Amino acid sequence: MMRVDSHQHFWRYTPQDYRWINDEMSLLKQDFLPETLRPILRRHDVQKTLLVQARCSLEETRWLLDIAGQTDFVAAVTGWIDLRDANLPRQLEALAHPLLRGFRHPVQDEPYPAQWLADSAINAGIRQLQQREYLYELLVTHHHLADAVEFAQRHDQHFLVLDHFGKPDLTLGASHWKQQVAPLKGLKHVSCKLSGLLTEPRPAGLSTDDLLSFFDAALEIFGSERLMFGSDWPVSLLAGADESPWQLWQPAIAKLSATEQAAIYGGNACSLYRLQETHDESLSAK
Repeated sequence: MMRVDSHQHFWRYTPQDYRWINDEMSLLKQDFLPETLRPILRRHDVQKTLLVQARCSLEETRWLLDIAGQTDFVAAVTGWIDLRDANLPRQLEALAHPLLRGFRHPVQDEPYPAQWLADSAINAGIRQLQQREYLYELLVTHHHLADAVEFAQRHDQHFLVLDHFGKPDLTLGASHWKQQVAPLKGLKHVSCKLSGLLTEPRPAGLSTDDLLSFFDAALEIFGSERLMFGSDWPVSLLAGADESPWQLWQPAIAKLSATEQAAIYGGNACSLYRLQETHDESLSAK
């Protein structure tokens, strides 16, 4: 069974480029590059990763693609592109790369996320991406899950992925989150990453074991065929040394069949991000 981490980041830290890293995240104010992650992957028996954008920059997307091309364990890249750009087709042609599988934008950081998701230019851009079979990842918080659901209902011509469970309100619990994402159950083009919960604001007394109820809810909504494990490294380091994303979901996933486990740990990511194509291209280049 191939294990795939469907969500990790690299960066060379500069304050002006990564403004979202505030003083409460001082641990992240340093470089994070492949050789730091490699032994961690080996320790947790993870063979491949999906490298995801961390700033809104075409320059970063090109840099991530360069790194991916030089790093044996990076199987695909989710980059960034300006969906409002009148020359979007030309930008896509310029970015074309065998490892580029999709895009995302930090909608959560927009002044008005609901307006961004409803913007006609954004929606036209998404349609262009889907026509070219690029996957799109949704990065929103629980405040705008209803808007994200409407967005997903409009765009069903290719795959969408909900990052980090849609950043649920842990105070309100898994049952409330399940109600918010229930409309996604019938949208077979939408998958969900099992990532990010360790760094969400947690009410006093809520343990990591309590987070497993979110897995049960996600399994009911998405099924094992639409869930993917993701570490969110190095952001996950903010949770502390005692809380490991690599181990969080193991007790819950271990109760599933071998086929379901293989799907969540790697098979679904391989299918959605067409990682077999990456493997074939790598072999043909040798």
